[in-house]
Amino acid sequence: MKYSSVKMIRFLFTISLLLSAFCSFAQQNGKIKGTITTSDGEQAAGVNVSLKNSKYWTISDENGNFEFNRVKPNTYTLQVSLTGYETSESEVVVTENETAAINLQLKVSNKELKEVVVNSKKSILSKKTDYVARMPLTNLENPQVYSVIQKELLMEQVAVDIRGAVQNSPGVVSISYPSGGVGVIFRGFSTGVNARNGMETASGRSSVDLGNVERIEIMKGPSGTLFGSSVSSFGGVVNLVTKKPFETTAAEISYTTGSFNLNRLTADVNTPLNQEKTVLFRVNLAVNREKSFLDYGFNNTLLVAPSLTYKASDKLTFNFDAELYNVNNTRRTYNTYAATSGITNPNDLKIDYKKSMFHDDNDAKSTATKVFAQAEYEISENWKSTTVFSFVGEDVERSYQSYAVWSSLTQTARRVGLWGPIFNNFTNIQENINGKFSTGSIKHKFLTGVNYRLYSSAFSGGTTFTLDNIDVTAQFAPIRRKAVDAGLVLTTSPVADQKTFSVYASDVVNFTDRFSAMLSLRLDNFERAKVGTTEGYSQTALSPKLGLVYEVVKDQVSVFGNYMNGFQNMQPVTQPDATQLVLDPIYAVQYEGGIKAEAFNKKLSGSVSYYNITIDNATRTDAAGFTIQDGKQVSKGVDFELMATPFNGLSIISGYAYNDNRIVKASVAAIEGNKATSSPENVVNFWTTYTFQNKLKGLGIGAGVNFVDKNYFTADNTFYMPSYTVYNATVYYEKPTWRLGLKFNNVTNEKYWDFWGTSQAPTSILANLTIKF
Repeated sequence: MKYSSVKMIRFLFTISLLLSAFCSFAQQNGKIKGTITTSDGEQAAGVNVSLKNSKYWTISDENGNFEFNRVKPNTYTLQVSLTGYETSESEVVVTENETAAINLQLKVSNKELKEVVVNSKKSILSKKTDYVARMPLTNLENPQVYSVIQKELLMEQVAVDIRGAVQNSPGVVSISYPSGGVGVIFRGFSTGVNARNGMETASGRSSVDLGNVERIEIMKGPSGTLFGSSVSSFGGVVNLVTKKPFETTAAEISYTTGSFNLNRLTADVNTPLNQEKTVLFRVNLAVNREKSFLDYGFNNTLLVAPSLTYKASDKLTFNFDAELYNVNNTRRTYNTYAATSGITNPNDLKIDYKKSMFHDDNDAKSTATKVFAQAEYEISENWKSTTVFSFVGEDVERSYQSYAVWSSLTQTARRVGLWGPIFNNFTNIQENINGKFSTGSIKHKFLTGVNYRLYSSAFSGGTTFTLDNIDVTAQFAPIRRKAVDAGLVLTTSPVADQKTFSVYASDVVNFTDRFSAMLSLRLDNFERAKVGTTEGYSQTALSPKLGLVYEVVKDQVSVFGNYMNGFQNMQPVTQPDATQLVLDPIYAVQYEGGIKAEAFNKKLSGSVSYYNITIDNATRTDAAGFTIQDGKQVSKGVDFELMATPFNGLSIISGYAYNDNRIVKASVAAIEGNKATSSPENVVNFWTTYTFQNKLKGLGIGAGVNFVDKNYFTADNTFYMPSYTVYNATVYYEKPTWRLGLKFNNVTNEKYWDFWGTSQAPTSILANLTIKF
């Protein structure tokens, strides 16, 4: 599959003309626009609005606005409804080629409305965020492609871990690190879950729990300009947005049980702490106990996440939150393959799919501590200051990690190493100034900010060694921890401290109400101290970002293009033989163009784009698993996303991504032109649910599928992970105060592996009961 810039431009131009013609034709009808406020004058978001006895319905947006397009001239009855309150009605007259404006006020206060909205389902199509651009831009105004995965969708899917959750975004594939962490692959590159509320976080050794997640934002393309090298990969950024306190008292308790002895209990409690509602408190708890589908293995976790909001005045607000996440589990075995083994993929191996070669007393124990503090101050009507402090610490008490080195389809050497004690500390202090101003008729949305980052670490453990060599077709016993401890030689390795000081600015220039440009730049100074015999170094980088947006149809369809830059101040890499390789910085440039749409009264949201990412001095991995930095890569492809709620009760989430990521220049000529690792060519995601609206109101069904193409494990393209297709389904019954759901995962019992060769769970069933107070 090949693309050219000229063909893509022609394609986008043709689509723009067709959409313009369609919308021009539609304007022969009329339009209804309105704003809903509460009884105390606040904007009313999340309110159901419909035209009686017609197909038209929508939900008011975050600013209380709603809109109906292409309405035939007539007199209509506008209905506004809230769960638990009487539906109100107003008459509205629609005339040809005119917009009927109507403003409505509810009989409920803002406090009462928030309580109703909290206990109702948000639109899974919403892409409202201030984090992607670090300023309030709508999806259509933003020249960058991104996905937002709402917690309501995760509830539909009875999601209990982040690996399945992220695969609702086009092209995104989850991976499990041998160190116990979690990451994702998209646009041909891997990245960790490195951002939390727009600030740096870590998940490389402790993973992530969904218990405190409001939504997941996945930004596509190298995003070093606004997020820096420690947060963004060349594929993009994964940002977790956590649950925040609100003004009413509410609670939710959820219990999930299922296959492999899963028992998961979560609680979400929110309450104001004083009568004036100026001090708000919320706490989320999650306890998870689970066995592996393998004959040995387990995953036990505990999450405690309190948060507090203090409204000191009308202009000043403080937000505090923390997460304490304890993990005790077993790490999955990391498999490597001798070049003479004849093995091309893990499906060749003659070991039972559910068999573990290591006992679960070879476990791991880690703690992640995250503390955040934020102060927001309204300088004036158009200017705001945001000051943020964050601390993230990953502490590994011990991590027994197992390895299998395969010499043939049946023969393997079993190896184990001990990692820990280890600690990684990330401290960030950030100041952002956001504002709006005008230069003549040109309007500006402006951001400037500074960030100081400090990283410190300590590493120790036991060297990895071989315990035995076995034939997996013969009977064998799992390796016990006692045997491992007897052969360990403990070592300590120094890790260099890092300091980064960054200054950045972004200006979104609105030349008209339809045409805008984003101009952004980052200056980044990175310092790494001397470590052992390796000298430290200092690097200063400039990272620009440019974007253009034109709304072909105002507030419905936009075309966009961007130039995005990413850079990575690479830390040393630990090689399979436990040596460390110190890497030079890596750079990437992306060009992208596409179309976004939010049409049919916000019932449809979609985008299609073509991108080209060029990387200098790229890293690669050879057949023995060693990292080498000697090449250039070009990653190009197409992202397509379509989300829709075509009528009440039905929702659709779908996406397709094509990626061609190739090594263009390398020191080994034989691999030039080869596929880069961790780059599946085709990825498909689809999920749909329908909730019955009449006699069976509250009953719902859903189904979905994920397809991931084969991807190469080594740069010489001799070993690959096979493609796979996984089908899932759900049945649920939902009421305002409770929900019962069943989830069927991997219905066809597909055998499949992630990028690191980790076998994935067979068919499983989950049952969930959620009660809201």
